[in-house]
This record gives sequence, structure tokens and C-alpha cells, in this order.
Amino acid sequence: MANATYTKSNSSIVKVATASFIGTLIEYFDFFLFGTAAALIFNKVFFPNLDPLVGTLASFGTFGAAFLARPLGGVIFGHYGDRLGRKTMLVLSLLLMGFATLSVGLMPTYAQVGVLAPVLLVISRLIQGVAIGGEWSGAVLMAVEHAPPSKRAFYGSWPQCGVPAGLVLATGCFYLVQLLPHEEMMSWGWRVPFLASALLVILGMYIRLKIAESPEFEAVKERKEEVRLPVAFVMRTAWRSVLVSMMSMAAPNIIFYVATVFALKYGSETLGMPRSTILGAVCLASFIQVFTMPMVAIAADRYGTRAVLMFGSLMTMLGAYPFFWLIDTAQPLNVYLAMILALPLLHATTFGPLASFIPDQFEARIRYTGSAVGYHIGGMTHSGPVPFVAAAMFAWAGDSWPLALYIGFGGLVTLVALACMSSSKHTAIREVAPSKSKLHSSNA
Repeated sequence: MANATYTKSNSSIVKVATASFIGTLIEYFDFFLFGTAAALIFNKVFFPNLDPLVGTLASFGTFGAAFLARPLGGVIFGHYGDRLGRKTMLVLSLLLMGFATLSVGLMPTYAQVGVLAPVLLVISRLIQGVAIGGEWSGAVLMAVEHAPPSKRAFYGSWPQCGVPAGLVLATGCFYLVQLLPHEEMMSWGWRVPFLASALLVILGMYIRLKIAESPEFEAVKERKEEVRLPVAFVMRTAWRSVLVSMMSMAAPNIIFYVATVFALKYGSETLGMPRSTILGAVCLASFIQVFTMPMVAIAADRYGTRAVLMFGSLMTMLGAYPFFWLIDTAQPLNVYLAMILALPLLHATTFGPLASFIPDQFEARIRYTGSAVGYHIGGMTHSGPVPFVAAAMFAWAGDSWPLALYIGFGGLVTLVALACMSSSKHTAIREVAPSKSKLHSSNA
């Protein structure tokens, strides 16, 4: 019977993992649209009366607002995801993200309504943050909890691939938009990708409604092991796992947001490169990452997620200075090489295995909440501030060397956290044996 259970799970895992990938792609497409617009558009449209540097910082501040809301979304969606199920929360998070992104596309500018415009922008970004707070854990748990134990990292990497794929789509859209005459891009062109996202959300909801609930959650329900207040239980019994999960986010997140958000502003305004060059480099590197991340995950299944993450963290520390050395040449080929180093190599190695590593730190009945809280508090700490901190550091030093140190610091934080672990928890995402009633029914 056990083998039969595995066969059934394996027959549907590709469908589930694909649905997780597509849904995550759509959510992060919406999320990264905002980040790209924050680097290129919002300082002029929503903060036109500020000094250019202050306007840039304010624009990046709205980008970072989502990371303040992500832990709240993790708690809310985690609570109901651990009590009602993963699938329902995934549909709701996608719907919420679609509403927030559409509202940005319809939003009045500062010239039309004054200070109300940036206020509405921040509110929409906070809603995006809440939605992403529910998205990541639900998507990776649907993939990981359906997967056979020996392939958790591989199938967990599929929704992880939705992040760079969403970035490719968002960057590609803005690459096309910026080909418009400047006046048209600033007046209406930047809105088109936000409005078009509504069609993708409808597609994503249709796909997610077709997949089955996680077998791990169904087993928790059958055994009546649901926790009444998952977040309180997590903080009381699994706070060390939350802390490790948070610190594991430093290495991938800092280099990712330096490369994909801050570098757009830095390359175009400081180094004088065409925006199309940087957007093209980010787009190509992110596309390559869609393929390198599963390759890293295969290695994680074979050698252990902790070992692969430690290797990636060390390589991030060593690769920080070469990344900026290549960028600072302002040569298109070197910029492409810098982005390939940062995203499909360094980021993929530190981000791909997290989809199995972080959930493995928590038992099934609190896994949605625990992984969401750890992941999104880590995101709030190591992601949201990155463009703002990077811009401030460059303004202080007038050079890129502090930014290389910043990336190296992220690698060190993750490496120390992983090194201090006695061993990986590997809380079994185990095979779900059928209940006695189902056995009787099957035998009948």
C-alpha cells in the first residue's frame, strides 16, 4: 500500500509543481513590476518635487514597504493555511496580488491629486506585501509536500523558478515600454504592464483551482493535529528554526535586489549606460536562472541542502567584488557577465534549495506558518532595505566598494547561521499512509 501511495503522489507531482511555478511566476511578475518602476519611473511620477536623490530614496522606500507587510501576510495566510489548507490560501493570495497590481496601473499621479498619489501607492504596495506573504510558503509546500522525499529540493525549486521567471516577464515588459518616446512612457506607457497583469491573474486562478490539496495537510487534518494558534506555537516551540530561516535569507536576497533593482538606477544614472543594456542583462541572466536553479536543487537532493547553501554563501562572499568590478567598467559585455555571475550562479545556489530547507525546519502542522514567518521576516530584514541602503551607501562613499562589502556581509550572515546548526533538521515530509478507513474501502 505504501508503494501505491507513492505512485499516486508521483503521478500528480509534475502537475502540482507546474501549477506552483505558474502561480508564483504571476505573483512575482506583479511584485517585480513595482520594483522596476520604482527604479525607473516612480521618483518622477509620484515624487516630482523632491531632490533627485531624495526622490530616489522615497521611491525605493515605497518598494521596501511591501517587505514590512510580508510577515503580516505570512502570519495571516499561515494561520489559515495550517488550519484550512494550502490550496485555498494560494488562490486568495493570487487574487489579492492581482487587485493591488491593477490598482497601481489605474493610480492617479502626483500632478493629478498631489500627496494622495504616493499615499495610495504605498497602500497598494502594502497589499502586495501581504499577498506575497501568503504566496511563497503555500506554493513551495504544495510542491514539496506532494514530492517523494528524495526529490523535495528538485520539485521545491519549481516555484522558486517562478521568481526569476516573473522577473524576466516584468523586465521584458519594461524593456518594451522604455522603447516608447519618453513623454509617452512617462504619461501612460508604464501603466500597461500593470493593467495587463489582470489577464495573468485570471489564468493563474484557473490553474490553481485545478490542483489537489497537499497530502501532508490532509494527513494532519485526518489525525486532528491542527494547532489552534499556529504563530504562537511556532514562536514558543520553533523560534530557533525561525531564526535560522531568517538568516538563511541574507545571502540570496541582498545580491538579488542589488542586481535587479539598485543596479538599474546605478547603471543608468551613475555610469551613464542605456537602460536597455541593464534591463537586457537582467532579463537574460534571470532566464538562465530558471534552468540553473533546478540543477542546484538536484545537487541539494544528493549532497544535502545545508551543504549546498553553505557553498553558495561562501561563493557569494567571494563573488561580490568581481560583480561590481564588471559593472563599473560600463561595458555591455561585462554588465551581462556581472548579471550572469550574480543571478544564475550566486543567487541560484543560495536561493534554489531554500524551498526544501526552510520547510524542513518545521513539522507539518505548523509548516505553513513557520516557513512563512521565517522567510518573510528574513525578507523584511534582508530584502526590503537593500535598494535604499545601497543608494545611501553609494551617496556616502561615492564608490561601489561598500556595496560589494554589503553583498559579502549577506553571504557571511547565512554562512554563520548554517555553520552553527548541529545538523539539518530534515523534519520528514514523509509519505502519507492511507487511513484504515481508506484501506478498508480500497480492499472492498
